[in-house]
Amino acid sequence: MLKKIAFTVLFVCLAVPAFAINMHPGKGITIRPARATWSTGYFHALIVEKGLKELGYTVKKPKELPVALFYKTLSLGDVDYWANAWLPLQNNHLERFKDTISPIGYVLEKQALQGYMVDKKHADALNIKSLEDFKRPEVRKAFDKDGDGKADLTGAPHGWESVKVIKRHLEEYGLKDDVEQVSASYEAGMAANIAAFNSGEPIFYYTWTPSWTVYKLKPGEDVVWINVPFNIPTSDDKDAKKLMRLNDVDGAATNPINMGFSVADIRVVANNKFLEQNPPARKFLELFTINISDLSTQYAKLMEGEKSPRDIERHANKWIEENQDVWNSWLDQARRTIR
Repeated sequence: MLKKIAFTVLFVCLAVPAFAINMHPGKGITIRPARATWSTGYFHALIVEKGLKELGYTVKKPKELPVALFYKTLSLGDVDYWANAWLPLQNNHLERFKDTISPIGYVLEKQALQGYMVDKKHADALNIKSLEDFKRPEVRKAFDKDGDGKADLTGAPHGWESVKVIKRHLEEYGLKDDVEQVSASYEAGMAANIAAFNSGEPIFYYTWTPSWTVYKLKPGEDVVWINVPFNIPTSDDKDAKKLMRLNDVDGAATNPINMGFSVADIRVVANNKFLEQNPPARKFLELFTINISDLSTQYAKLMEGEKSPRDIERHANKWIEENQDVWNSWLDQARRTIR
């Protein structure tokens, strides 16, 4: 009888793994995300939320916040994370709250460009290769939309750090009397630029990648990136200046080109206590990444009218379906952080 019991126990031990993976390690825990105010930040932020939900977390509706307010709110612990940090552009906020918040993972690593673009037709005709060229009367006049004697630059969206950077550029390059930054509604401004381009008129604007604008107006074919006279680092990062002078940029007026902005990382930034208390969430945020072409394609869909919450939900679900193997791998690794 004792031998039979011993055999039964041995059989059960062999049949059951040493431990069972908890498929929902976040069950019972609520996460409070934030998201950026720009619509091109919604898509990948929603994909992140879906991953956390698959790990069992309850994810509240994200709180939409402008950049400066987000970092303060995150530091206070009133939200847990967002997936919309542009670094090193926002390094000053990270430094200010470095004891309470941290960047984690890379949505995109060293792929996010920012800079100034001019339509190729007028860049070629007027030999425009740099912002410096807007000091020439014939260039300034060609891009003066409102007749005030200054070239009109469609600037960064309201509330972005880049608005301040562009203002600084115009001041330090001596262009205050030559160029005016217009930063009311970026989407409306760019819609007007596209209409003007289609009519053969000159256009001059700030943009970034990944962006729907790069999908609509192709660098090297429709538009060109132009130089700044010299690069001005926006942080004390020793590599910041190096990341502003780039080689082999598609559609650049020169090679290399002085972009005026460091090529950026898009990263998740999270509250330190949240990361410490939630290893599965931390691991998933650390692993999550997305292809720049996937982002640009989705941004183009936004501008073609697919911008409702239901549309973005569909886009996110399709992306997960098309990347199911790597998605499952991320979730499995996150689940294994808890035994």
